[in-house]
Amino acid sequence: MTPEEPSTADTQPSAENSPGMTFEQALAAVARSEETLRAKDDELLRLRAEMENLRKRTATELAQARKFALENFAGELLAVMDSLEAAQQVTEASIDSYRSGVELTARQLSSIFDKFHINAIHPEGQRFDPNRHQAIASLEHEEIPAQNVISVMQKGFSLHERILRPALVTVSKGKVVTTP
Repeated sequence: MTPEEPSTADTQPSAENSPGMTFEQALAAVARSEETLRAKDDELLRLRAEMENLRKRTATELAQARKFALENFAGELLAVMDSLEAAQQVTEASIDSYRSGVELTARQLSSIFDKFHINAIHPEGQRFDPNRHQAIASLEHEEIPAQNVISVMQKGFSLHERILRPALVTVSKGKVVTTP
C-alpha cells in the first residue's frame, strides 16, 4: 500500500454505519450510544463531586495549617515562660542566683531559636548590607573602611533566610582626608 492509498479500514463502512443496517441494528446502536453517554455523564458527575470534596478538604487543611502553624514553637516557648514565672516567685535571692537564672532562661530561648532556625544577625566588622542592616548613624573611622559596620546597637534576626528584624548598626564613613 502506498501512502496515498487509503487503507481498506478507512474506506469500508462499519456494520453499524452501513446503509444496509436494519432498523433493529440502528436501535441497538442508539441504545449502546445512550448507555455509553449515561456512563460518561455518571463518571463526570462523580469526578466533579470528588474534585469539589478535594477542594473543600484542602481548604480546611490549609486553614488548620495556618491556624496552628506556630503550635510547636509556642509549645517550646512555654518552658521559657515557666522559667520566668519561677524567677518572679523567688522572694529572697542573690544577684548571682538571679543572673544564673537569667542565663539559663536565655540559653533555653537560644536553643528554641536554633531549633526553629531563628538566627541572630550581629554584623560588627562586616560590610553594611541594607537588606539585613538598618543604619542608625554613620561615623568617621580611621581604621574601619567606609560602608562597614562599626557597632551593633540591636541585633537583628532572620527566620531561615527571611529577615524578621534588621540589625540596628553604626556604619563607617571611612577616613576623612584633610588637606593642609
